[in-house]
Amino acid sequence: MLTRTHLSPSSGFAPTHEVRNQAQPASGFNAFTGDAVLSAAIARDAPWAAARCAALGAVAGDEAVQELARLANRHLPELQTHDRFGNRVDWVEFHPAWHQLMALAWQHEVPNLSWRTNESNGHLARAVLSYLWNQVEQGTACPTGMAYACLPGFEAEPALAIWAEKARGTTYEFSRREVADKPSVVIGYAMTEKQGGSDLRETQTTATFAGTHDYHGATAHWYQLTGHKWFCSVPQADGFFTLAKVDGGVTCFFLPRTLPDGSHNRFAVQRLKDKAGNRSNASSEVEYQGTLAIRVGEEGHGIREILSHAHLTRLDFAVGSAGLMRQSLTLALRHTGTRNAFGSRIAERPMMVQVLADMAVEVEAATLMALRVARATDGMQTSEHERLLARVATPAAKFFNCSRAPSIAYEALQCHGGNGFIEENPMARLYREAPLNSVWEGTANMMCMDVRRALQRDAGCVDALFAELAPLAGQHARFDALVVQTHRLVRDGLEDEYLARPMTEAIARVLQGAELLRHSPAEVGDAFLATRSGAIGSGWGVHYGTWQNAGSQPAARRIVQRAAVQ
Repeated sequence: MLTRTHLSPSSGFAPTHEVRNQAQPASGFNAFTGDAVLSAAIARDAPWAAARCAALGAVAGDEAVQELARLANRHLPELQTHDRFGNRVDWVEFHPAWHQLMALAWQHEVPNLSWRTNESNGHLARAVLSYLWNQVEQGTACPTGMAYACLPGFEAEPALAIWAEKARGTTYEFSRREVADKPSVVIGYAMTEKQGGSDLRETQTTATFAGTHDYHGATAHWYQLTGHKWFCSVPQADGFFTLAKVDGGVTCFFLPRTLPDGSHNRFAVQRLKDKAGNRSNASSEVEYQGTLAIRVGEEGHGIREILSHAHLTRLDFAVGSAGLMRQSLTLALRHTGTRNAFGSRIAERPMMVQVLADMAVEVEAATLMALRVARATDGMQTSEHERLLARVATPAAKFFNCSRAPSIAYEALQCHGGNGFIEENPMARLYREAPLNSVWEGTANMMCMDVRRALQRDAGCVDALFAELAPLAGQHARFDALVVQTHRLVRDGLEDEYLARPMTEAIARVLQGAELLRHSPAEVGDAFLATRSGAIGSGWGVHYGTWQNAGSQPAARRIVQRAAVQ
């Protein structure tokens, strides 16, 4: 007769399987020093920032920090409308991992390096930090980007000088203390409304003058706001830029959450948005009911005022999407480079070589274009060429990089197979995150409209665009043909809005091609121009890895090797 003793193994439980051939996690690297494109850009244009970038690059590759990102997205923010006594509090609670990430971002000057340094190319150096931070966690990249964009608004209004000072702080504090008592501040924006969306002219919130009073040593014009905002970013922030109508004219305001006497402003958070991605970040709907706010700029000039911020947020989204693409590529390279299939490493299979090389070319082009826009932003005050180029290139880069990010995330997911579709794998989070930047701060069509508007209103923008390309004439036949095609599309697109999207895509692609010719190995530029310049026929299908005449397999392998973080 068999007994339990007869059926039991001699010790422990019988193993059911042995775990083998699992990919290694993408950790233990430096996302700056190991990135050939990024480190070369800083060496060229802002060598003074190299140590800062290297420090943040190490954070991006740190396994413990990656675990913070997972936890912040696993344990989502929760709205607390009332305290246990029934008092209205309108606050948001976060997992401790969120606050640890925010503290790291502020410590490494991600929101404000450009405003803290006197060195040249501060916007470019800060863009590299944002690029790196978007490889850490994208939900916290929203408040870092908003904090970056807020300085023009604070500096435009003398009453907000104290906020400009605190926006430069590097010590994050999650509290409702008044601005004077805080080491730094977090800033949000509340612009869009149900009936208007991106068309800010349709703002229905109203403002009534409440009085002029001293505010931290300056004169502030206070108004009472009444209305509902459909999207409010970072509702736990210390203050918000918002829009309201005064006698029918859209006007810009700044709304402190805590008033000088320590009382809390009327700021009713109605609900948190249940978003497809960007889960760690609280986005909300809010209600103003006699809410106090300080006027920024003149009455009726609110949209013009807020556009000074929009340039910086659009730049940050172009940079952030490039950073997300870079993280997707890094994950794909690590997975395919450490897992076997069909007798070899996945990354060594000929088809996969082309897929990875194709993705690497796209990411390098997106990165260089975003950094070129950042460098143009640095020159806007001193160079007419840079100012005019930035006016066109910023919305073009925002449109194009944000629109391309989902395709890279999708292809990186393909490289992982089913392993990438599991929430434990950061690839799933990136896949859900990838489309977001394309709909924040202006959808694709809005960016193309903005490019077209800039070219129509100032012929100098057209001249600046092609002056940027002129020094490269004759270096590459495909690039020359792409320039000719872009000339034609600009001419036709200015006449007919129907062609605004192909015109804007051509502008983005020709700017990318120019940067690749300037800064990348010939085989990267050759592959890009052989596949992305539709002027003379493209040897490229509709998916990554469908090159037909873009270089040899050995050249593709070298491109992949260049892209791997070392």
